[in-house]
Amino acid sequence: MNHKKKQYRDIRMMCLTGLFMALICVATLFFKIQIPLGYAHLGNGFIFLAAVLLGNPYGMLAAGIGSALSDLMGGYAEWIIPTLIIKCIMGSLVAGIAGGSKVTSPRTFLAVVVGGIEMVAGYTLAGTFLYGSVATGFSQIPGLVGETLVGIALFYALSAVFEKSHIKKYLISKES
Repeated sequence: MNHKKKQYRDIRMMCLTGLFMALICVATLFFKIQIPLGYAHLGNGFIFLAAVLLGNPYGMLAAGIGSALSDLMGGYAEWIIPTLIIKCIMGSLVAGIAGGSKVTSPRTFLAVVVGGIEMVAGYTLAGTFLYGSVATGFSQIPGLVGETLVGIALFYALSAVFEKSHIKKYLISKES
């Protein structure tokens, strides 16, 4: 790949990463249901999509920064750092495991399940430390599991549209 094409691809990936940060932030901030210690939201569907489409490090950055921004703007300041860490790991795991696989592949399904499990475990641990109680940390597990399942369903709905339209080859072309 020549220098100009690489530069164009890098700029395009930065723009797509910023776009996904914004989508994740909006889906997290404005579409939420209160659960113990926080809220369930639609942002995970966009995190999974960003991680699978963009790969690492772009999917990781979109996941962590977009989610942390929603905590900042939503009044959950104590959760900004835990969210940044948990969602960066989540995005990185999903991108790393999916590894450019098709959305319908078992590998991608494994990736989103592992990402969801990491997120539930991370927030349970963070809640335990932030509130000083194991019981309090564990109280959010049902809501987080529900949030993960909704995120996986949203991811598959969105990605079905992306695959049918062949949009990935136009957004993330290796040649341009």
